[in-house]
Amino acid sequence: MSKVRTRFAPSPTGFMHVGNLRTGLYAYLTAKSQGGQFVLRIEDTDQERLVEGAVDVIYRTLDRVGLKHDEGPNIGGPYEPYVQSQRLETYRPYAEQLVREGKAYYCFCTKERLEQLHEQGFGGYDRHCRELPREEVQRLLEAGTPYVIRQKVPLTGSTTFKDAVFGEITIENKEIEDQVLIKADGYPTYNFANVIDDHLMSITHVVRGCEYLTSTPKYQMLYEALGWEQPTYIHLPLIMGRNEDGTTSKLAKRHGSTSFEGLVQDGYLPEVITNYIALLGWAPKDNQEIFSLEELVKSFSIDRISKSPAVFDYDKLNWFNGEYIKAMSSEDFRAQAMPFYKEVFGDEEKPWEVLDSILRARLTKFNEIPGLLGFFKELPDYPVDFFVNKKSKTNLENSPKMLEAAIEALEQLSAWELETIHEGMINLAQKLEVKNGTLLWPVRIAAAGTLVTPGGAMEILTLLGKEEALRRLRAGLSKLA
Repeated sequence: MSKVRTRFAPSPTGFMHVGNLRTGLYAYLTAKSQGGQFVLRIEDTDQERLVEGAVDVIYRTLDRVGLKHDEGPNIGGPYEPYVQSQRLETYRPYAEQLVREGKAYYCFCTKERLEQLHEQGFGGYDRHCRELPREEVQRLLEAGTPYVIRQKVPLTGSTTFKDAVFGEITIENKEIEDQVLIKADGYPTYNFANVIDDHLMSITHVVRGCEYLTSTPKYQMLYEALGWEQPTYIHLPLIMGRNEDGTTSKLAKRHGSTSFEGLVQDGYLPEVITNYIALLGWAPKDNQEIFSLEELVKSFSIDRISKSPAVFDYDKLNWFNGEYIKAMSSEDFRAQAMPFYKEVFGDEEKPWEVLDSILRARLTKFNEIPGLLGFFKELPDYPVDFFVNKKSKTNLENSPKMLEAAIEALEQLSAWELETIHEGMINLAQKLEVKNGTLLWPVRIAAAGTLVTPGGAMEILTLLGKEEALRRLRAGLSKLA
C-alpha cells in the first residue's frame, strides 16, 4: 500500500454540492500531488434517495472541472465494478464472518419497535437482540423473519484514531451505537460498504468532511475486527455561509447557490469554482490565490489543510471570476461572450473587437452582458436633465449646440469605424474650442439614454451603426428642444 490511492465516492442523489465537490478535489489533489491514483466510485446503496440522471451530473461535473479519474465505472479498472449496487455479493460474506466471530449479530427488531424506542426518547438502539440465544436466532432465521446485521460495539473503554488534520480523536465506546452493517433489503449500509470497498480497492487515504469525525471510530472498529490495515483519515473543515446579520452558519441555499450547476448557471466559470473551493480550508505556502489545476497539484500538501471552518464568500468568488475573465485569451473571451452578444444584437454583425475591448475589464460574469448592453437593443426613455453634468460642463443650453455640431460632423464621415469617429469627434471639440467631455457627454447620453455605460460615446456610436446612431442623436436634440 505504498502507492497513494484516494477515492471520490459520491452518492447519486441530485446536484453536486460545493462541499462534495471540494471533497473530490482534495482527494484528487492528495493523490496527484504524491504521484498517486484517483478512483471514482458510485455509492448507490441508499436506493430510496437515488435521483434519476444524478450519475450523469457527477460525470459531467468532474469533466468540467478537470478531475480525471484513473479508475471508475465509465472507464473500468482492476477493482471493478465501481458501482456499489453491482457489488452486493461482496459485502454479505464479510458481515457473516463477523457474526461467526462474535463481532456482529442478527437483529430481528421490527421497524415499529424501533420507532417506539425513538418515541420514548431512547437515543439509538437498545441492543435488544445482541445476546439472543443461538437457538432463538436459528429459529427466527428458519422462520424467514426479516433481520439486519449489526456490529457488536464494545460496551466499555474508548476508541482512539488519528486524523491527518484534527490529530488524535478519542470517543467513548458507550457513545457508539451498534450500527447496522447489512439492511433488511440485503443492501449494505453506507458505512459498511465504504470500509469493505476501500480495503478491497487498496485505498490509502480517505478524504471526507469533518461531520464524519464522530463516526470514524465505527470504521476503525470494523478495520480492527476484520484484521485490516486502516487508511489515513483526512477530515476537511466545514464550509460556512455568511448570514445577513454577519454571523455564519453551515452553507445553505439561503446564502446563495450551493451546487456546482447552480454556480455555473449564475455565471461562474468552472475553473474559477475549482480554484476558489481549493482555498476553502487549504492555505498555500505563499500568498498566491489564482491557481490552475496543474498548479494546485504542485502546491498542495495535506499539512496545509486547516481545522477552522471556511466561509464561502460570494464577493470573493466574483473577484476571482473577474480576474479569470481579464486573463482570458481573445479567442476564449469572444467564445464565452458571443452567446450573450447575440441576445442583444441577434444575427447582426458588429465590430465585436470594440465590444470585447470595453467589456473585458468591466465584467465580473459573462451573463452580465445583456444587462450592460440593454440600451443597444432599445433606447431608454430618459429625462432631459441627464444632459446636465457639472464635471463635463454641460447644461441644457450648450448640449443642443454640441449635438447639432456632432450630427453634422458624423453625417460627413466617409467610413463608420471607431478610428474615424474618434478622430472626427476630437477634431470637432478642438474646432468648437470646448473640452472633449463637453462635446461627448451629450452625444453619449443621446446615443445610450443612460448615465452609466460600458465604453464611451465613440464606442457606442460605432456599435449602433451610422443610421441608428444619427437617429438617436436627432431624437436627443428634439428632447432638448
